[in-house]
Amino acid sequence: MTSSLQEKLSSGKFVMTAEVTPPLSSNPEDLLAKALPLKGYADAVNVTDGASARTHLDSLVAAIILKNNGIEPILQLTCRDRNRIALQSELIGAAAMGVENILVLTGDDPKKGDQPDAKPVFDLNSAQLIGTAAHIRDKGELPHGRKVAGNPSWFIGVADAPIDPPEGWTPKSLAQKVEAGGQFAQTQFCMDAEVLRRYFQRLEDNGLGGKLKYLIGVCPPSSAKQARWIKENLFGVVIPDWVIDRMDKAENGKAEGQKICAEIILQLAEVPGVAGVHIMAPLNEASIPGVVDLVRAAGK
Repeated sequence: MTSSLQEKLSSGKFVMTAEVTPPLSSNPEDLLAKALPLKGYADAVNVTDGASARTHLDSLVAAIILKNNGIEPILQLTCRDRNRIALQSELIGAAAMGVENILVLTGDDPKKGDQPDAKPVFDLNSAQLIGTAAHIRDKGELPHGRKVAGNPSWFIGVADAPIDPPEGWTPKSLAQKVEAGGQFAQTQFCMDAEVLRRYFQRLEDNGLGGKLKYLIGVCPPSSAKQARWIKENLFGVVIPDWVIDRMDKAENGKAEGQKICAEIILQLAEVPGVAGVHIMAPLNEASIPGVVDLVRAAGK
């Protein structure tokens, strides 16, 4: 079976995915309150795995709840909290429950979370976990040779952070992820089409052009303060100064943030190599449908 997300990307459809952080709650309704408004708007919805090194509802459980409510999930799976035995079991559990899209991440350092004494695992790095998933899917066995029953069909995603590449920079880490079996990429916020053009050219120069279906991270900022904080505090973010300037002048920050995000999405859609966008709206998920409506009204 092929995931719906994979089918859409393979067909050339411009895809829009979104993201929710599962709540710190054992009540499924609390997750659905965040996710159901995205139904019919996002082609698939990520569920984060211990985002910001904080405890929340288990990501696989959250993915299953979304799937059971008609939302195609993308399961985030980090290397931080589990050794290879647990990660392999998690992958097989995802396949058993029909969760087909997986985004492999390293995971945030526990020292940056609210329980800094927690011990990280990092038994595998992200490229090794990607390779593990691809090996199980394609060979029907664990990496050490033990047979795995069933027929997993994971669509394997990787994380990336596009930059304006300086002279001499090469995408070594990304090349390892592609070699391991990555099929699509979701990126950190990159809200500058010209930076992205230069980045994709560098990928092309290094033999990686077209190797991944790219979903570019974008954000509808709710205020100039939030946009400025994201730009200054999150690693790998590209937000042009004009975005913050416009937000500073806006009378209605949330509405202006939606307009800006939609405008940027339409610009990114014209960049060769962009297969879609990944809309992330921290503490502001309710703004995502409005962004999608604006993009659709423009013909995307």
